Amino acid sequence: MPENAQPTDGFALFSDRSVVAMRVNGILKDLATTVTDTDEVEAVTIDSPDGLSILRHSTAHVLAQAVQRINPQANLGIGPPITDGFYYDFGVESPFTPEDLKAITKEMQRIVREGQRFVRRVVSDDEARVELADEPFKLELIGLKGGKEAAEGASVEVGEGELTIYDNTTRDGEVVWKDLCRGPHLPNTRMIGNGWDLTRIAAAYWRGSEKNPQLQRIYGTAWPTKDELRAYQHRLEEAAKRDHRRLGKELDLFSFPEEIGSGLSVWHPRGGMIRGEMEQHARKRHIEGGYTYVYTPHISKEDLFLTSNHLVTYKDGMFPPIVMDEERDDEGNITKQGQDYYLKPMNCPMHILIYKERARSYRDLPLRLAENGTVYRNELSGALHGLTRVRGFTQDDSHLFVTPDQLEAEVAKVLEFILSMLRDFGLTDFELELSMKDDEKSKWIGSDEFWESSTDALRRVAVASGLKLTEVPGEAAFYGPKIDLKTRDAIGRTWQLSTVQVDPNLPERFDLEFMDKDGQKKRPIMIHRALFGSIERFFAILLEHYAGDFPVWLSPVQVVGIPVADDFADYLGDVIRTLRDSGVRAELDASDDRMQKKIRTHTTGKVPLLLIAGEKDRDAGTVSFRYRDGTQENGVPIADAVARIRAAIDTHALVQTAGDLA
Repeated sequence: MPENAQPTDGFALFSDRSVVAMRVNGILKDLATTVTDTDEVEAVTIDSPDGLSILRHSTAHVLAQAVQRINPQANLGIGPPITDGFYYDFGVESPFTPEDLKAITKEMQRIVREGQRFVRRVVSDDEARVELADEPFKLELIGLKGGKEAAEGASVEVGEGELTIYDNTTRDGEVVWKDLCRGPHLPNTRMIGNGWDLTRIAAAYWRGSEKNPQLQRIYGTAWPTKDELRAYQHRLEEAAKRDHRRLGKELDLFSFPEEIGSGLSVWHPRGGMIRGEMEQHARKRHIEGGYTYVYTPHISKEDLFLTSNHLVTYKDGMFPPIVMDEERDDEGNITKQGQDYYLKPMNCPMHILIYKERARSYRDLPLRLAENGTVYRNELSGALHGLTRVRGFTQDDSHLFVTPDQLEAEVAKVLEFILSMLRDFGLTDFELELSMKDDEKSKWIGSDEFWESSTDALRRVAVASGLKLTEVPGEAAFYGPKIDLKTRDAIGRTWQLSTVQVDPNLPERFDLEFMDKDGQKKRPIMIHRALFGSIERFFAILLEHYAGDFPVWLSPVQVVGIPVADDFADYLGDVIRTLRDSGVRAELDASDDRMQKKIRTHTTGKVPLLLIAGEKDRDAGTVSFRYRDGTQENGVPIADAVARIRAAIDTHALVQTAGDLA
């Protein structure tokens, strides 16, 4: 602001219509907020992350107003912005129907066109209770103000400071609706425009507890323009086509039999073939990188998880105990008390015991232990989602034990190794997130010196990678900082994959030591490193990234031979045997189906390469390639065909057209 300026507001400061709010001294405020020349003011545009949240939360208010216009008896829950959209919860007698959504959409369109203003008003707790006397869920939030027990998403309504209500007013100043809310909001409803839509209906327990009433939730999405809305809807359509649950069934890759239990997968031969290739490639790369593979049991006595503190900090995520080793006499009396055993939720305590089995010297470090270890998490049934959220999964887990002065160099090697491995699988778009501690000292253990030195080491490694880096204070584990790696898939979705976690805590809890050069016993630092996160989840990400059209090396069947007629089956069968001898997963389709049906069947089955042979090919000793894009390349000599297919496998090529197999 210019010096000596009189108090003003955001409307006077910003004439650009894309500015929907502002930051005043770092705090989000409505444009109607009065500011002075001593304030630091920053514009918030509608297409910024904060602007999108404000747009979506304002649209949620319009949704709630529309519902109460149609059904005045509907009680209001909460309506926060979420990734790519918003929702609002309602207490209603009957569940919403698709027809209800149509009526609500029309009412929302009227409210948007009315250009109602969002007007902020500060109220006391008692005033809010009087004004919202008919809204039991809002009254409950007032009572929980600033508490940790408030509903997820309730921070948009109440916080630890003052209470505010937003009035929706007409152009004449008449208040036509109001809601408890912290804000900020758009200046008026007309700015919502037409880039929004209601997407689905769901049921949700109030404050996320099954003990509370079940509410009806309406989800929606909102974008600055209609074109951006359409682009988002197109992404959703594309994501639905790529849904790994659907592709897993269509391509016969995996399933979740009810007889086994929720969140527990079985892998079919074709899915097992892909998974095997993934694991074998990773194993080869790890051994080349100086890692040693270990194997540990799926279950352990409780003492191990008490020492590691998992039974204190992570007990809700663990399966209930299994009582073992109990002994009884002939009359059934207990003569020896049993012990509780737990399915392991993590592999790290067992890797620590391998380290601790014998004395270690500085010459042994860094020690890099790797395992494809299956772990078990007691996930809520409602949170399960295909292979991306399961109860039993296999982590490609590594734990590295290093001296303090080895930490930075080893983290750099780990990050370089992770990036190289993920590129092997065709992922190329990465960014990093550095989770650090904040200034609230009670949340963290360890010295300030350790936190500063280890955070600086991770930061230097991340910066040296050249990737985009976001620093997030307050998101570290209580014992140390970490780097998370995120990747974008073929349709622009972001997935968090690998984590590099610095841990001085478990070496302390397990009293780990090494003998240093000076003859003194010292404490090593652990690095937890999951490259894929879990093999199941990474498989699902790859399946959706490629929409099932895997690179040749990962395809369960790499080549199918299709003779033009039965007369040429023997000739093509010899070609297929030659390919198999070269390590290619090749099959001959000698079924009675017509050639065109065979082509459709194997194209639908995502086979990357079809070899076709007729009379000309047999006479010339050649084959014809048919590619995924439907094009065909004729008259390729057999030796050349075998060499090109083998090269595509060895180079991890994604083959869609003839040019990809050159």
